[in-house]
Amino acid sequence: MSQPDYRDEGPGEKPLDPAAERIQAKLKRLLLGSSLVMIAGFIAVFAAILYKINSNTTDVSADQYAATVAVGADAEILQTNISDGLLMVLVREGSKTALLRFDPVTGKQLGRTDFVAR
Repeated sequence: MSQPDYRDEGPGEKPLDPAAERIQAKLKRLLLGSSLVMIAGFIAVFAAILYKINSNTTDVSADQYAATVAVGADAEILQTNISDGLLMVLVREGSKTALLRFDPVTGKQLGRTDFVAR
């Protein structure tokens, strides 16, 4: 059994009967159809990925930022960041540290988080 038997294959192979040829042709058509559906699916997935990458409109252009943002008279700005359409400002006011959230277009303060030690 370690040597395969290839006696039925090769140039002396018998032709298929008409029923087997019809089945073989049908299987080829099914294979072609399923391959086309799979290729169309891959194209749709990649098109969706490219659409999502190129349609990101959450960025605010530089000319749309607010001219001034009020953080407090004795506040020292440690760090700023724009995240999810919000301007985040980390400030130190005396011995306290706080995270301020602003609307980057209007400059209006939307929220404040104070950091306290426990």
